[in-house]
Amino acid sequence: MASQSQGIQQLLQAEKRAADKVAEARKRKNRRLKQAKEEAQAEIEQYRLQREKEYKTKEEAALGSHGNSAVEVDKETVDKIKRIQVNYQQNREAVLGTLLNLVCEIKPEIHANYRVSG
Repeated sequence: MASQSQGIQQLLQAEKRAADKVAEARKRKNRRLKQAKEEAQAEIEQYRLQREKEYKTKEEAALGSHGNSAVEVDKETVDKIKRIQVNYQQNREAVLGTLLNLVCEIKPEIHANYRVSG
């Protein structure tokens, strides 16, 4: 009987060692999977950054002339506003004088279509 209980003890110990080895193997597998996932994530991020950089380069090349034209239009607009203001200041008095003359100098006349009925 002692040999049977010794055999059982050996089997239990062997089973425990096997369970420990399986648990350790699972831990290693999980660590490897986690590491692989992190490496893949890093590669994905690097690829994404590279593609974004290429996209921005192409976008700048395509829209570069558009950006310059917007600045040009803004400059032309400012120039036109300045010219209009200068013209306003120069012609203001003359226009007001002419307008006041037309309003204040009334010339009563009979309209051309008026008929005297008699």
